Amino acid sequence: MEILSQMWSLLGLLTVLQNILPTQLLSLLHSIYESLQDLISPYSYFDIPEFNGYCGVEINDLYRHINLYLNSVNPSTSAAACRRLTLSRSKSSNHISFTVAPNQTVHDTFNGHSLSWTHHVETVQDSLEEKRSFSLKLPKRHCTALLSPYLNHVTSRAEEFERVSRERRLFTNNGNASYESGWVSVPFRHPSTFETLALEPQLKKQIMEDLKSFANGRDFYHRVGRAWKRGYLLYGPPGSGKSSLIAAMANYLCYDVYDLELTKVTDNSELRALLIQTTSRSIIVIEDIDCSVDLTADRMLKSTRKRSHTPNGKDSGNEEESGRVTLSGLLNFTDGLWSCCGEERIIVFTTNHRDNVDPALVRCGRMDVHVSLGNCGMHAFKVLAMNYLGIEAHPLFDVVESCIRSGTGALTPAQIGEIMLRNRGNADIAMKEVVGTMQAKILSSGTQKEHLIDYEDTVTRSPQSVLAVGSPENWDSSPGRSGGKRRKEGGSNCEKKARFLVRLRSLTKSDSGRRGV
Repeated sequence: MEILSQMWSLLGLLTVLQNILPTQLLSLLHSIYESLQDLISPYSYFDIPEFNGYCGVEINDLYRHINLYLNSVNPSTSAAACRRLTLSRSKSSNHISFTVAPNQTVHDTFNGHSLSWTHHVETVQDSLEEKRSFSLKLPKRHCTALLSPYLNHVTSRAEEFERVSRERRLFTNNGNASYESGWVSVPFRHPSTFETLALEPQLKKQIMEDLKSFANGRDFYHRVGRAWKRGYLLYGPPGSGKSSLIAAMANYLCYDVYDLELTKVTDNSELRALLIQTTSRSIIVIEDIDCSVDLTADRMLKSTRKRSHTPNGKDSGNEEESGRVTLSGLLNFTDGLWSCCGEERIIVFTTNHRDNVDPALVRCGRMDVHVSLGNCGMHAFKVLAMNYLGIEAHPLFDVVESCIRSGTGALTPAQIGEIMLRNRGNADIAMKEVVGTMQAKILSSGTQKEHLIDYEDTVTRSPQSVLAVGSPENWDSSPGRSGGKRRKEGGSNCEKKARFLVRLRSLTKSDSGRRGV
């Protein structure tokens, strides 16, 4: 009782002194007390408010990064270290996020040192607003060595978590880029991934490694003074999987997709405006780049046409293609100064006919990687069979492989996928229909002229040859072109096909006999 009475007396004395002593003296005593406490304490404290400055208008980006960083930490570990967490889920994210409740602490470790974050929430006097901040506590002895690296670690981890957790969007241009936002978007929920993609394993591995190297190459691109972007040219027949590959790339990197429709763009200025409005960490896609004659036609032909439409043979350069997108404008879009207005972008061109694309559009620095997507190889066929039919092996796989090796019986992934989708309830029927379609294609190809070269020639390529990093000067020596010459050199094409069909029928009959059909 005596101790309690003495404490009450001391509190009463302090109250009297607070009322008697001047404010300046009280402030001085309070600062001295805090200095002594900081001198004795082995920790340093840093406050990160939600808003910058005294007005509280500009959001503190570091505060947002700390929130994201604490979400990226293992929730079970954070929950064990913190008694109260606030859970939430926004419309733009599929993940449940949590926030440290007011005046709660979360512990963390970095380089073998223990640190902690405390979330402070104070109610502003005579207002309904709240003042939020995070307080970082770290060892005073290692403060200088820890603070900057740790905050950089927090920022990079937060940005990565934000990229992975946010909902991806699919954008398309609406034709109003000069006046307002030129893009409209919907959630991007394409299910294609590299695991489900019907590609040869070596090609798939090469593309994934190239994408990963690009996404982690910020320091490299800055060091060499090069814009942080990469160009992909995807070419092949319809149904070869170009759109599926783009979707798999977006899901692999967690990037947004901008599908640019050139027919809706009026001129080069609008094209630049659309580029400025795209965000970093995105894939800009221009499909069927060869279908626009004004962009891919021969330059000499274009200049001749301009002179022929100009009276007295005068130069019509002043007409400059006003009111439309020009080849020069598209080149500046992909590789000019305006292409550097953002970072971490991938530009993808697709075409069914590679030779129709202007070489200036696909040279090194614009389209860095050329990917040939042709008919389905055996490895890709097995992926489709597993995806659609749920089978890893089948007696007709040998027949399918023989058809694929023939070079004329192979089908595109879209054709095979449609057959399997239609017969997904019965794997045997699906396999028989696939074999029948391949045999019918072999028979129909026998009536074609031998000198015609189509995309089936690419089936026999090695996986390394369907992905090229380089300029179009090497196209003439590509395996797709030399394959046609090999076909002409080898004897009678019709006789080979006839012998091949006899062998296929014998294999099919023997398989049916074994199964008792």
